[in-house]
Amino acid sequence: MKREFYDPPLVMCTSQHSNTMGAIVYLTEPVDGKLLSEAVEKVRTRFPYFYVRAKVEGNDLVAIPNPLPVTVRNTWAPIKLNSEEAGYHFMAVKYEGNRLAVEMCHSLSDGAGFLPFFKSILFCYLSSKTGESFDPKGFRLPGDTIPETEIGDPFPGLDLDRIEKPLYEKPFISDFYRFNDIFSGDEGRKAFYVRLPEDEVMKYCKEKDGSPNVLMSVLMIRAVGRIDPENEKPVTVGIAFDHKAQLGNYDNYRQFADIVYVSIPRKFEDEDISSMCTLARGQLMLQAQPENSLFNLKRRKMGHEQMSQLPLEKKIEILKASVTMPRATASVSYANSRTFGPLDPYISEVYMMGEPTVIGVLCEIACHNHHFFLTFAQSFTNESYFEAFMKELETAGISAEVMHKDNYDLCGVRYDDIDVPGL
Repeated sequence: MKREFYDPPLVMCTSQHSNTMGAIVYLTEPVDGKLLSEAVEKVRTRFPYFYVRAKVEGNDLVAIPNPLPVTVRNTWAPIKLNSEEAGYHFMAVKYEGNRLAVEMCHSLSDGAGFLPFFKSILFCYLSSKTGESFDPKGFRLPGDTIPETEIGDPFPGLDLDRIEKPLYEKPFISDFYRFNDIFSGDEGRKAFYVRLPEDEVMKYCKEKDGSPNVLMSVLMIRAVGRIDPENEKPVTVGIAFDHKAQLGNYDNYRQFADIVYVSIPRKFEDEDISSMCTLARGQLMLQAQPENSLFNLKRRKMGHEQMSQLPLEKKIEILKASVTMPRATASVSYANSRTFGPLDPYISEVYMMGEPTVIGVLCEIACHNHHFFLTFAQSFTNESYFEAFMKELETAGISAEVMHKDNYDLCGVRYDDIDVPGL
């Protein structure tokens, strides 16, 4: 089976760079592991493209159906995806007390594709757990017809070969500020889970010409100045951006999230927050144009065609060097979902997850029940930068409550059944 340029690039996930994403919810009652396992298997027929394993075909790594059950474990300790203990799946489920999480290889999908799957698991689980007959509107459930827009070519009819270079592309800044400059040798990973009132955040965004992702980017930039005021390098924040949505496809499960960059020279960090938000929004808007998304697709298609000529081992070598190259000081991602509909009364907290290994700090934003929930994940254990970020929230007049703090150990990847050097 030939892999198209828009199909999951599994070869980008290696033991050195697992590229895991996912979501956590805290429920109002303890999780029933048996019912959760049943719910995960129940939605299989609706989301068959997530129940897959890797197979070497020719000089590529492709996803094929995996009939084995998904691992659902009653522990927060990580396992390796695509390994024997994970049933060779590229996802796994965990629960502990009243919290549960689904972790998935980011190559399979992005937040826009993952969230409907996650919501459907919760729908089936809470239906069984509570005995309630929830309104199914807005959920993708077993028995539904899977539309072609979800599983087919995300961009039918586009002649990508004719796409021209956009008018503006932000030049890449290579000598940006890196947290390794001050946290060298600190190898652990830590996450802080923070709750913010939605009304306070949105009021501040309206007053300061911001949006949630822009505001958090600016506050993260200002926080660097608090912990390292003498450093002169620019701070660059990558903001997650969905090319599919930009081009009108909101349904397709495939991974087309990318990053646009906001860079603010250190000399501007003494400016007021409103000025910094305006500068950041301007940079974001210049990069988030349909013509930029189209050109990104063209480059992705060209790269796929070039890589398809190479041996698998060479592909792995090239991609490993590419995906592990730092491109920003920090990153911000805002999952555009404010409600779980009729499930909301049973869910108290929602957090998204992502890998902070290549980018030193990752701020994942979710919104639920009139609160923003931040996952502030970092590739070091020192807490001074997080404390500086919290100080920026306090200075902005935004009430912030640290709900949880833990070691940030996501599932990695291990190819137990594939003997290919580099994986």
